[in-house]
Amino acid sequence: MEADGYVRRRRMTAETAGNDPGVAGASAGAEVRWLGVRFWGVSESIVGSLAPRIGGETELQTADFIRSAQDAQTEDSEPDYEGLPQGASTSTHMLAGAVAGIMEHCLMFPIDCVKTRMQSLQPDPAARYRNVMDALRRIIATEGVWRPMRGLNVTAVGAGPAHALYFASYEKLKKTLSDVIHPGANSHLANGTAGCVATLLHDAIMNPAEVVKQRMQMYNSPYRGVLDCIRAVWQKEGPAAFYRSYTTQLTMNVPFQALHFMTYEYLQELLNPQRQYNPSSHMLSGALAGAIAAAATTPLDVCKTLLNTQESLALSSLSSGQGPGQGQGAHRHISGLAHAFRTVYRLGGLQGFFKGVQARIIYQMPSTAISWSVYEFFKYGLTKHQHDKRRAQQMEAEM
Repeated sequence: MEADGYVRRRRMTAETAGNDPGVAGASAGAEVRWLGVRFWGVSESIVGSLAPRIGGETELQTADFIRSAQDAQTEDSEPDYEGLPQGASTSTHMLAGAVAGIMEHCLMFPIDCVKTRMQSLQPDPAARYRNVMDALRRIIATEGVWRPMRGLNVTAVGAGPAHALYFASYEKLKKTLSDVIHPGANSHLANGTAGCVATLLHDAIMNPAEVVKQRMQMYNSPYRGVLDCIRAVWQKEGPAAFYRSYTTQLTMNVPFQALHFMTYEYLQELLNPQRQYNPSSHMLSGALAGAIAAAATTPLDVCKTLLNTQESLALSSLSSGQGPGQGQGAHRHISGLAHAFRTVYRLGGLQGFFKGVQARIIYQMPSTAISWSVYEFFKYGLTKHQHDKRRAQQMEAEM
């Protein structure tokens, strides 16, 4: 029985008076069933309502669940968790990933708003904050309680399909590459490579949503809503503006995700070597992996924010600079990673590359913890539901 309260079958020896194995087995079975009702009474209703909507489910591999003859003899036994992910279908990974992505971005959105503002190179005097809590308090007090949530709707719309492709492609590539590089064992190279490829798909969907979201998060944002922001950017800067930061996003996210996935899988080997369903280990591994990757890639995130927001005060400072070709109107847009790097260094020096690093780490730690724990929960729940349904059908067929 796992310490976190989730049910997992264990073989028990008779330790009761008289060493009667039947008594021990009966008490163990009662405990499993009682905990099973307690846990799945809440979660099975969620999982059960989602699972029938998954189309095109492939047959789960019998070998992934029948670990031995003894496992098949006990009707109430739970399938091994380390066997479940191998039998999970692509649609299960996609649904679990979509739910995880939406929850991650929605729950952490106010901190994301603060991070965007604290990465501003030349913020308005009214938008200069000492720390994350000071920023949240002042934003709510001066701009309204819902101000930190502006742009949440476009983020949620983008996060669903982006994270569905992200997790599905990661799981598929990780297994394929691991079988080639290190058959039968975990491969850090496979994990990092799969994370990089998954990032390409994720960012292709998420980048336009990031542009709109960050522009609406800025202080004194002129846009009335998401559609107004999309229309204004399209008319004034063209459709290319929605992908102006794409190469920078990839330059940041490829090393971020490679480091993130490699750290997460390494920590899972240390904290959860048997790869059981263990929410505490998923949360802790995700939080630490997110913090390390976030700190290492903050300079690139500052450049990405500058490209997305086209900060007006920064453009004004560049346009008023001295020297040939730097007259008024010379800097209408900041384009490209090299231009962004030069701008950050010119306006903020080396310290400018780490603006908002505290907010970024505070955002990423719970964000990745939520993402991994929700993803692992739904992946486990959906796959278990499919396994139980399949086992029930087999039992009916045998009767």
